[in-house]
Amino acid sequence: MTYKDILKIAVNLLIIYTVGGLLLALVYAKTSPIIFKNNERFKQESLQKMIPEAGNNDIRKLGDWQPHEKHAEYYEARKDGVFLGYIVQSFGKGYSSYIDVLFAVDESFKIKSVNILHHSETPGLGDEIESDKFKGQFKGKDVEHLKVQKVETTEYVQSITGATISSRAVSEDAIKKGLEFLKESLKGGANTNVAP
Repeated sequence: MTYKDILKIAVNLLIIYTVGGLLLALVYAKTSPIIFKNNERFKQESLQKMIPEAGNNDIRKLGDWQPHEKHAEYYEARKDGVFLGYIVQSFGKGYSSYIDVLFAVDESFKIKSVNILHHSETPGLGDEIESDKFKGQFKGKDVEHLKVQKVETTEYVQSITGATISSRAVSEDAIKKGLEFLKESLKGGANTNVAP
């Protein structure tokens, strides 16, 4: 192979990479606003599902925090001036991913509802955290009862068989730490930009 052949290949590759990069930048510029709008709509729908009696304009952001150095937010829901509850976004370190969790609590800081927004846990095992059976266990639990048990329990949270790490990530890492943060934040003692 001669120097001329090498130069020709290098120029061709440079042209291909430049055109490819420009196409990717163009696609990103066109799709980025659409993705942002869709994410905002999904977030609003998710917040609305947590406390259905609150309207879109009844849920007010209180601040930000960073569990596991990930951006999360917390909210207050009211309707006609009447307090309905708090909603907290949190993250728990699961078996194969960080689990993005949204949960709502009432005025006594007892869980009203739980939703899993995103995860990459093992299909058939860890992904059972999305099941209504697992999420339903949290209703009415306070911070002292957010412990995972491997045996059958109604007082605490029963682990998903074969997915104890995912169960603990949701219960003890995401929700319990998020609830502790919320209580501390409302007392005025937490820096709302740093995880507890």
